[in-house]
Amino acid sequence: MASHERIPPQNLEAEQSLLGSILIDKDAIVKIADRLQSEDFYRPAHQWIYETIQDLVERHDPIDILSLGNRLEEKGQLTQIGGRAYLVELSNMVPTAANIVHYAEIVQKKAILRRLIGAAANISQMGFDEGEEVDSTLDEAERALFQVSEKYNKNSFVSIRDVLDGAFERIDELHRDRGKLRGIPTGYTALDQILAGFQRSDLIILAARPSCGKTSLALDMCRHVGVNMKIPTAFFSLEMSKEQLVDRMICAQANVDLWKLRTGRLSDKADDFPRIADALGKLSEAPIFIDDNANLNIMQLRTKARRLKTEHGLGMIIVDYLQLMEGRSKKSQENRVQEVAEISRGLKQIAKELDVPVLALAQLSRAVELTKPAIPKLSHLRDSGSIEQDADVVMFIYRKAADKNFREEDLAPEDKNIAEIHIAKHRNGPTGMIRLFFEKERASFRNLDAHGGGGAGGGQSSSNSGGFAPYATAQKQPAHAPLGQPGGGVTVMAPPPIDPNPSTR
Repeated sequence: MASHERIPPQNLEAEQSLLGSILIDKDAIVKIADRLQSEDFYRPAHQWIYETIQDLVERHDPIDILSLGNRLEEKGQLTQIGGRAYLVELSNMVPTAANIVHYAEIVQKKAILRRLIGAAANISQMGFDEGEEVDSTLDEAERALFQVSEKYNKNSFVSIRDVLDGAFERIDELHRDRGKLRGIPTGYTALDQILAGFQRSDLIILAARPSCGKTSLALDMCRHVGVNMKIPTAFFSLEMSKEQLVDRMICAQANVDLWKLRTGRLSDKADDFPRIADALGKLSEAPIFIDDNANLNIMQLRTKARRLKTEHGLGMIIVDYLQLMEGRSKKSQENRVQEVAEISRGLKQIAKELDVPVLALAQLSRAVELTKPAIPKLSHLRDSGSIEQDADVVMFIYRKAADKNFREEDLAPEDKNIAEIHIAKHRNGPTGMIRLFFEKERASFRNLDAHGGGGAGGGQSSSNSGGFAPYATAQKQPAHAPLGQPGGGVTVMAPPPIDPNPSTR
């Protein structure tokens, strides 16, 4: 009975031509060494020959028929590959090594197809194994496919000449449009002055102790990007449900009290319902996508984000919050510090791979509460120092009203609504501190000069600083300055010394 087993993708002539090219030109391997591994060859004899050639290169031995044959003989593989006669045959396969890159591309593509077939077979076997949890099986299947695509899409060196081609045009455009942000606007004038918006491929960390407004600020930025800028945004919420997030966005967009909405105490006299209807209309047209899976791991996030970018486009990712995420698998035996390090590194890789900014919220350790005032520092990031290392930007929220070191009667009236955003790390620019107006009733942050109803979510902008105080030049502001002016009626906290070398932070 004839066998119907299909032969895996392969091109033996391309493999032979590639090996022959190396034998007639010892320098040819330099052109393809970073493209191929020995397992990329289909025929075992070719795998052994290529692996032995790599050995010769490592040992700085000559690459010719004599040296290659001797080394294969030492390893006991010469007879199995067909003897020295086969090496001579390979060297006669091609007249020149000029096409070695072309041969390597053929060999590589065939190897990728074989790996894809292997991954599919493994995934099929996983499907028949009913003892495993479905979530775990899906995670392993996605990882198997990603490993195949990751190997195929591995980047190579790019000449600086190619990168410089568009550099002058980009610099000239930035000079001509000085008011135009290079990144995605956050909706907060002073913050955008420091960061020039959120930059593509950046990992931005927004950290604070509980109840300081991390989620509220992230949602305000999400609304601005989605509603006003119409940029597709993915919001991964591991802490709050999608209904809770939407309630907050509605209240901030409509400028109504969150507690009244949740308790059914909205007022007809205050025009709450018309404002909510208007907010619903605007939010419904925004390309905002919410995922509230509480057991999200880094591989699932990557897969979902890649799929979303393919289907709808993607301009920004928000994760609330980092320490609630899991590593690659629930089976991970690593300690928590290593797991958080894997997560932060994974988020940075996703930002680079998808070429979008990733805003990740993070918790701070309790150690910050031991200082007075409890203004966070980079060392207060919880669970892992790798968060600071991987992040391009690290921002902290500090609200004196939420600082347990101060009693309510010790607070000045303006302290109750002022939030300081400390930019403690900025890999490609200055650090500093800005002030925003926090409306607790609406769970929303506003520009200081628009706190009456504008700000990030309201679609209003301002040309003044909105409370920007660079660490290098921060000055004391009058204690009773109008809220609409820079300084916002608060005294700027004594700033930490500026880092003279921000690129190393």
